[in-house]
Order: sequence, then C-alpha cells, then structure tokens
Amino acid sequence: MIYFTSDLHFYHDNVIKFANRPYKNSEQMNQALIKNWNDKVGANDEIYILGDFTMKGAELATEILSQLKGKKHLIKGNHDRFVQSPAFENWWFESVSDYQQISYHSTRFILFHYPILEWNQFFRGSIHLHGHQHNHADYNLMNREKGIRRYDVGVDANNMSLVSAEEILEFFNQ
Repeated sequence: MIYFTSDLHFYHDNVIKFANRPYKNSEQMNQALIKNWNDKVGANDEIYILGDFTMKGAELATEILSQLKGKKHLIKGNHDRFVQSPAFENWWFESVSDYQQISYHSTRFILFHYPILEWNQFFRGSIHLHGHQHNHADYNLMNREKGIRRYDVGVDANNMSLVSAEEILEFFNQ
C-alpha cells in the first residue's frame, strides 16, 4: 500500500494551538501520531511525507523515524532542515526530494509540499497532493466540489492520520 502524509510537526508545541490540534502538549501529540501511523502502516508499505516532519533537529527526527513502520520518502517542506545536518543519516528515507511524481493504478500523483494552481497532466486526471496549509477536511471537499483534483494530505485534514492512495482515488471517484 502507498500512504501520504504531511505537516506532522513532531515536537512542535506551537502547532497544537496554531492548527487547533486535540492535544495538551507535543509529547501527547507525538505519541498519538506515532500510534495512528503504525496502526495503518505495514513494514513494506511506502509512505510519502510531503514535508514538515519536524523542525527540532536531526537527533529528534531520528528518534521518531526509528519508531515508524514502512519505507519512508521525504518531499521536503519549509521546516525539514534536519536532513541537511551532518548528524542526520539519510538512510532513514528511501528518497529525499523537493518534488516527485508517482503513478498508482494509472493515475499520476504530483507530490509537492506546497499547493499549486496547475500541475503536470492537470487536464488529464492527475492529482496534486500537498500539505503546508494545515487545512481541515472541508478544504478537500471544496476542491472536489469545484472539480479540482488537489488534495491536502496533512494530518490536520485527515483525522490526524495518513491517507492511502486508494482512499484518495475513492474520494475523487465519488
């Protein structure tokens, strides 16, 4: 299975207030996000993190990554400076990039941390996945109602969890 997520912001107390997350502190948030991740993901699943994993440095990033199942890919966001640190070992990720395109069941997914207005194969059914904005579920519903195949995979828009490629395809085929 392929999963997507974004804007986890591990160890970031301020994001709780900013995004109105249902946690008392970052320790509680970290534990809940790890549990939600590991309840869905198997060892061989592919997970694309579309940025803002943590802004707290290489050591804490490694501490969290060591607890998460699956084969992880990072599409860098504006808070992912830890990957440039000499203290961070990039082998935790299968790939690290600014932008990626993948195909799943004949659908092209455009992966970028930031939402964009138009993307490769925009008029041919491709789907743009992003994070960054800390939207809630209504954002994805509004895009679908307008015929825009853009989806916020951030945890704030997806019940504090990851979303699968299958769920996204089903969402747009309703």
